[in-house]
Amino acid sequence: MVRALGVAVVGFGWMGRVHTRAYARLPHHYPRLGLRPELVAVAEEVPGLAERAAGQFGFASATRDWREVAADPRVEAVSVTAPNFLHRAIGTAMAGAGKHLWIEKPVGLTAADARAVADAVAGAGVQGAVGFNYRNAPAVETARALIADGEIGRVTHARVRLFSDYAAHPDAALTWRYEREHGGSGVLGDLASHGVDLARYLLGEPTELTADTAVFVPERPRPTAPTAGHARAAGGAPGPVGNADYVSCLVRFASGARGVLEACRVSVGEQNAYGFEVHGTRGALFWDFRRMNELGVGRGPAYQDQPVSTVYVGPGDGEFGAFQPGAANAMGYDDLKVVEAYRFLRSVEEGRPYGATLTDAVRSAVALEAMERSARDGGWVPVPVS
Repeated sequence: MVRALGVAVVGFGWMGRVHTRAYARLPHHYPRLGLRPELVAVAEEVPGLAERAAGQFGFASATRDWREVAADPRVEAVSVTAPNFLHRAIGTAMAGAGKHLWIEKPVGLTAADARAVADAVAGAGVQGAVGFNYRNAPAVETARALIADGEIGRVTHARVRLFSDYAAHPDAALTWRYEREHGGSGVLGDLASHGVDLARYLLGEPTELTADTAVFVPERPRPTAPTAGHARAAGGAPGPVGNADYVSCLVRFASGARGVLEACRVSVGEQNAYGFEVHGTRGALFWDFRRMNELGVGRGPAYQDQPVSTVYVGPGDGEFGAFQPGAANAMGYDDLKVVEAYRFLRSVEEGRPYGATLTDAVRSAVALEAMERSARDGGWVPVPVS
């Protein structure tokens, strides 16, 4: 029997919309799931936005104060898609109120923030999920299986890249994203957190690293009106950018593999250029998010001049079968969040975690802080286990 589960969304920018659509689509793609999400409440502090969201998406109630969501007995599970600096306060309050938590990365501004939310979830006995969506791509899950099965031999080295141009324009408004006290470490928490998660998911735990960071656009205009997304603010008074535009990092893994992780938010000519290359003693794997449903695979006995084939993922790979009937029918970004929503609600239904958890968020945050420490002090630094 299917049971209704009251859900709420806190923060209704683009990601709040993505979570809401994911909840609505769950019965279409996962009809056997024993929980059916009901959109009970939406919270957004921008005047009028929560009410518009309720009208468009069908939330039963709307509020500007997320604390009303925490106190609402109808709400059993909450998506937290608010800005980074609010993650800790909202996440710990929701868990303390007994709400299951699906929270976007990086889960706060620091590893201490992520750990506080993780501890609150564990202490309350609720389920917690984190928005590391790229690991949900069927091609990425297939790559992980091939690595685990030894299909490319022992992994020797890998490269993970996340390049975007969303902040490349010098007139991009100086919003919370560029302020240390509100946006944390900048591109590290925004893009490199995904890179750390992909690297850990594929290759295991990093043990030490050395990193460099840079700010390439040191000033931006302050917004002269409310902003959304990556709005421009030409003519506003200039203010300093307080966090990194770019990070590069060399990584050593517990397995002995070596890695390179690079992320940049001001890469002119790059739009969501996210992906990885993994090399082993008998083969290699290649994935590009912009060709999300393809995996480059080179394996066999040749060693030299080893051919690489493009494999189109299909119903036997990851969650592909819940969306498309045959290989080379494309899945998209929003589908990855539907997979994430499914795993979150399956965790709630069965009382055990599926998908990325708060532990993954803590370990990603610990690695990001090691990058900042190395960039500040120089040299190789250890990556603590937690």
